Amino acid sequence: MRGTTVLPGEGNNGEPGEDGMPTHRLQVPMPNSLPFAIGTFDTIGAMSRATFPHRHTFHEIVLVTGGTGGHVVDLSRFALRPPNLCFLTPGQVHHWEDVIGLEGYVILFTDDFLVDHPADRYVLRVLGRRSWLDLPDDAAEWAARLVAELDGEYRSGADGFQSVLRALLHVLIVRAARLPAHHQAAAQTVLPEPSPGPRSRPGSMAAEFTTLLGTPEGALESVRSCADRLGVSVSYLSEVVKSSTGRTPGELIRQARVHEAKRLLLRTELSVRQIAGRVGFGDPAYFCRFFRRETGASPGDFRRGGGDIHHDHRLESIARPRSSA
Repeated sequence: MRGTTVLPGEGNNGEPGEDGMPTHRLQVPMPNSLPFAIGTFDTIGAMSRATFPHRHTFHEIVLVTGGTGGHVVDLSRFALRPPNLCFLTPGQVHHWEDVIGLEGYVILFTDDFLVDHPADRYVLRVLGRRSWLDLPDDAAEWAARLVAELDGEYRSGADGFQSVLRALLHVLIVRAARLPAHHQAAAQTVLPEPSPGPRSRPGSMAAEFTTLLGTPEGALESVRSCADRLGVSVSYLSEVVKSSTGRTPGELIRQARVHEAKRLLLRTELSVRQIAGRVGFGDPAYFCRFFRRETGASPGDFRRGGGDIHHDHRLESIARPRSSA
């Protein structure tokens, strides 16, 4: 899995940029490559401590164990008081500010990695609104232990490591969500809050949209049905989702369908025909073509391979190259 950053003026996946915001995305170069990575700030690379505002199309969890300075997330600046645990969701804007001696671990993954625990997508978006947590001693211990286990399992690539990674990540997310609200770090507002209004919170609307797709029924939704359920027009939904996530509603719906299909292929004994119906395809042959186009493998090959393919699953260092990173 390789990281790329689309810089201002360079477009977004080949399309004209709309807000001038660098958008960092994880690209999977091979079918069924693991959409997950973990490492230190040094091993993940320069983008993990970028000092310029940018957004992601993936989730990022950061365990800060050392350093001084600040971390700016959307409208708020948080002072580093290690140990800290940070949750960033797709579409959030962040950067590091005046940081010295930054140490810790970075965990990167896409929604597609949450195949065993799809409800975690909603929990992560709740955590993203809290974003920056000060860890008491007991929480710092279990967080450090879980992250160390995730790192060791990821580097080992031993039999069944993907399932172990998903289980450990699930435990980390659930335990973080249990932390009382008073562990949320105090923030300094760095930009004025927009005045509230029916359409002044596009990030919230995008979050509602992605939460809707996070349910098993989300695979059956269309852009119009989502817009109707959220009480907005198709054009408005398309605008705010693209602005917040860098992807169109249609792309995210296709991702939701693939995600649910993978889950059913790996975790049930349903036939391909039955699975096609469960994810909104009346024609199994068309579903097979769709699945191959989106993943590079047929549903049968994906199921027989256990969702895995033999290759080096580890993420190449994410760095910001001369023109894109």
